[in-house]
Amino acid sequence: MSNPKHDKGEHYLTSPKAEPFLERLIFNNRAVILVAFFILTLFLGYNAVKIQPDASFERMIPLEHPYIVNMLDHREDIENLGNFVRIAVEAKEGDIFSKEYMATLEKITDEVFYLDGVDRSGLKSLWTPNVRWVEVTERGFQGGTVIPDGYDGSRDSLEQLRQNILRSSEVGRLVADNFESTIIYAPLYEKNPETGEPLDYSNLSQALETKIRQKFEDQNPNIDIHIVGFAKKVGDLIEGIASIAWFAGITIVLTTILLFWYSRCIAGTLVPVLSSIIAVFWQLGILRLLGYGMDPYSVLVPFLVFAIGISHGVQVVNAMAIEAAKGFDPLTAARLAFRALYIPGILALISDAFGFLTLLFIEIDVIRDLAVAAGIGVAVIIVTNLVLHPLIMSYIGITKGGVKHVQNHGEKQDRKWRVMSYFSHPGVAPVSLLIALMGLGLGIYYKQDLKVGDLDQGAPELRADSRYNLDNKFIIDNYSTSADILVVMVATPEEECTRYPVLRAMDTLQWELANTPGVQSTASLADVSKTVAKALSEGNWKWYELPRNQTIINATIREAPPGLINTDCSLTPLLVFLEDHKAETLRTVTDRVETYIAENSNDQHTFKLAAGNAGVEAATNEVISKAKNMMLVFVYAVVSVLCFLTFRSIRAVACVVIPLVLTSILAEAIMAVMGIGIKVATLPVIALGVGIGVDYGIYIYSKLERYLLEGKPLQEAYFETLRSTGKAVMFTGVTLGIGVVTWIFSPIKFQADMGLLLFFMFLWNMVGSIWLLPALARFLLRPDRMVAKAREAESKR
Repeated sequence: MSNPKHDKGEHYLTSPKAEPFLERLIFNNRAVILVAFFILTLFLGYNAVKIQPDASFERMIPLEHPYIVNMLDHREDIENLGNFVRIAVEAKEGDIFSKEYMATLEKITDEVFYLDGVDRSGLKSLWTPNVRWVEVTERGFQGGTVIPDGYDGSRDSLEQLRQNILRSSEVGRLVADNFESTIIYAPLYEKNPETGEPLDYSNLSQALETKIRQKFEDQNPNIDIHIVGFAKKVGDLIEGIASIAWFAGITIVLTTILLFWYSRCIAGTLVPVLSSIIAVFWQLGILRLLGYGMDPYSVLVPFLVFAIGISHGVQVVNAMAIEAAKGFDPLTAARLAFRALYIPGILALISDAFGFLTLLFIEIDVIRDLAVAAGIGVAVIIVTNLVLHPLIMSYIGITKGGVKHVQNHGEKQDRKWRVMSYFSHPGVAPVSLLIALMGLGLGIYYKQDLKVGDLDQGAPELRADSRYNLDNKFIIDNYSTSADILVVMVATPEEECTRYPVLRAMDTLQWELANTPGVQSTASLADVSKTVAKALSEGNWKWYELPRNQTIINATIREAPPGLINTDCSLTPLLVFLEDHKAETLRTVTDRVETYIAENSNDQHTFKLAAGNAGVEAATNEVISKAKNMMLVFVYAVVSVLCFLTFRSIRAVACVVIPLVLTSILAEAIMAVMGIGIKVATLPVIALGVGIGVDYGIYIYSKLERYLLEGKPLQEAYFETLRSTGKAVMFTGVTLGIGVVTWIFSPIKFQADMGLLLFFMFLWNMVGSIWLLPALARFLLRPDRMVAKAREAESKR
């Protein structure tokens, strides 16, 4: 005997008007499509497992910013460009003036010299010939290498070494203020000059650990080694990626358990997980084929792809379970679920993709790479979770246990949904809007303190107690010269960089910077000239001034240290040592320099910002500051346009988008309160939270609109909406939250920050769609007009 519901469903499915072409194309060719999926999964999976970690100094900086353009234009002329490592070798007992310590320092210097990626010509250590001392005697200038000729480790030679160090300018730079450690400074090539291969940060970091730190600390228990620098920081970030595998496993296990609790169906549990894992493999495989690797920032995107895939898979399982409970067979249930979900599903995923792609406007390659990775991931989910998932389920179907679970929990769930439907009640909706306005006010108040850039010393990407940050703290505490260096480049015509007007302009800028908050000290060619002029005048401080006679100036800079003048005397750097690299410090100093540049650059000399690690961070902060608001405007504009094209109503757009705006403002307030600045690592969170968060509102509103057009009152329509999709939307929020909450325990702090912020945004966006959207609908929607408009449109067809 035929099932009447089944017969009705079959008729409904075969109706040309009701059956979309896309549905016929997919379900009439199930076997062929599944075979194609299998082959493609094998191919892309093979490429996915071969994807390699990828990091580059240039990809993490805004290459189009004027500061960076200036820096790269003169990269061959100056040091301190930002990509270097500093290795502090500490004597745990005693000081550096021992035969044993100096012998170890020599061996470490030799080992660093042969590391791949080190610019050997710029290597500095007490043992390198470019570290010298100079003094003025009655016979004129005398000088030499800091390591005395004939050094043999004896007491006399060590005493001579002490004198040479004191006569050099390296105390506080290469030699600690307390003489208990020294630094090996190693500039790095971004590309191997022989092979053209990019610097492998992972290998370099491992070499620094095994060939330098572990090797020499094991050989000499009296030695501690501290290593800082961009390359080491990136290496530690890449190393932290290894822990991601554990988080991935935990996420998959937790998600699987929750899915089974939700569906009580083995197929409804395993198929969404399998489809989402396939989506991750497809994404990684496509990225590798396009030439991308996984840098420390985009490595988290596969987590998002998996979580988004699960969230849409839940909708399919939910819809199929409801249809199966009505008595439909697996194929019919799958087709009905696909028909109900493919339009809101594709809209939601396209909104996700455009939310990610707004990051392409930010002129930093790692953020653009993240945007590409996320965009590809979302495109893949459209295929795997909206096509592959229903196709597999059309063969397997929802198990009897899953159908029974839907049937048995109907009444109990209805009571819950009936209570929640009061969010749209005329008496409750105003209270909800008042609470939302209060939250909006608090968010706006607290987000005023939100800063751009780093807010702490050290590497904020890593935990405060990480080895890198402890090493950085050691160097800050023991050396008077900061590791945060801003380089102002002074360009002149050839052979003109030592002219008096040029040096005078530099000296004036130095004086202004010395009186600028955040500046520790400065150094330039003008200092050298003044120091030597004083020395030539028997050390009388009255003569510590720039000579006006060019011949005397030429004599004073004859022994200028390397790095303060280029080969054709067309560029000389002014080094500014900062107290830290906090955003406020960088902004204050660069503003002062830019004001001076505007007033003092001329045909004889042009001041240019900026090189050094502080210059790079200042440029990055400026790009992020300008891009943040533009990115938000664009992502909201795209989401609003897509919603309008789908629902054809400004009121509908307001219902979906306003809860997202509230979430964005509250998230920024949380960042301000927790001391999390907007930077390369956290900026993408804003777009990701909006792009993914819109999914909830789209699913809720699409159902609500359907029931309103059937003529149901708003509260009754919202009750039916909750009955059909409320559980799935709530579970989606929890699933997305679980997909990122494990990041909070990452050893990499920026991953923990991203996990916390995304966890909040995913859950709060879900709350907004369930709680605030119906309250807004009570005031914004006009159901009678919606019905009349729909009937009018239908009559014109």
